[in-house]
Amino acid sequence: MNALEHQLDYVFADALPESGGVKEVAPGVFWLRMPLPFALDHINLWLLRDEIDGVKGWTVIDCGISNDTIRANWERVFDTVLDGLPVLRVIVTHCHPDHLGLADWICNGGDKKRWNVRLWISLGEYAMGRVMAAGDGSNAGGERAAAHFAAHGLTDEASLDALRKRDSYYPTLVPSMPAEYRRIRNGDVIRIGTRNWEVVSGYGHSPEHSALFCAADTLLISGDMVLPRISTNVSVFAVEPEGNPLALYLESLGRYETMPADTLALPSHGKPFRGVQTRIGQLREHHRARLAEVREACALKPCSAADIVPIMFKRKLDIHQMTFALGEALAHLNLLWLDGTLRRETGDDGVIRFSPV
Repeated sequence: MNALEHQLDYVFADALPESGGVKEVAPGVFWLRMPLPFALDHINLWLLRDEIDGVKGWTVIDCGISNDTIRANWERVFDTVLDGLPVLRVIVTHCHPDHLGLADWICNGGDKKRWNVRLWISLGEYAMGRVMAAGDGSNAGGERAAAHFAAHGLTDEASLDALRKRDSYYPTLVPSMPAEYRRIRNGDVIRIGTRNWEVVSGYGHSPEHSALFCAADTLLISGDMVLPRISTNVSVFAVEPEGNPLALYLESLGRYETMPADTLALPSHGKPFRGVQTRIGQLREHHRARLAEVREACALKPCSAADIVPIMFKRKLDIHQMTFALGEALAHLNLLWLDGTLRRETGDDGVIRFSPV
């Protein structure tokens, strides 16, 4: 949790939208908050008044996972909030299940098939969503994930077995993907209602995350790239084991640092806030400190990612949390390996460990 959270300005204080209801955060921009069955127990979704080709309606931004509770909440929104108008498009910031899970269902009008509209998403996120919906590419579980983490020091057989059995994790939360989509890219300007929103691509948390920035009204739908209370998870995935996502993430943060000081950030988790530059400074310092811890640990003895987890995460972790923690520990190790600070070697036990050059 962010110990410097008090430095941010929570514009709406502790006021939250009711489950299945909305809260207007700017003219025509509505905040929905849906529950999640994880330690991170909610996701913020956004509903914007829109008009396309003379047809009035709504744009949905992010969708929630596929489960009965969230579908019921969406059905209530469709019936009571939309003023009888249709959803005109669905924009998804990135492919993680809490964002993409119900995209196909919403694009097809929910349980009542009210409309059929296009998903707007970046190529990288659409492609990775299709890969993971097919049961591959995710760190959440399956044989590939278990082998990935075993190579980085997770040797507990019970944990590895639990990982192998989670091979349906992503397809359960994202049961279907739209067969067609409309690509969005960095710098694209999307007209939503009376506002122009610029796509701001970010990397490291996911393949090609799309935040949306309205310069005229200093509004930022930040997705998971800038969160007020927790640090964005940055993990090395089994599908890209030599990846350097932390370097990509830190580079991507620069795209938000030039935004005006009064920008209202609408994050996917936590509460809307002002103080984007302050938060980015906090995030940079957080990762500087973690990298220093990793360097110090590896100087004492060669360390695997599993060795680094209790240094970075000083609490008991369940298997779900452990996948994030191991992925993030490895992201810090890979950055230091790829910038020449550390070297890595595979031991006789098949575990990869890092030590100073």
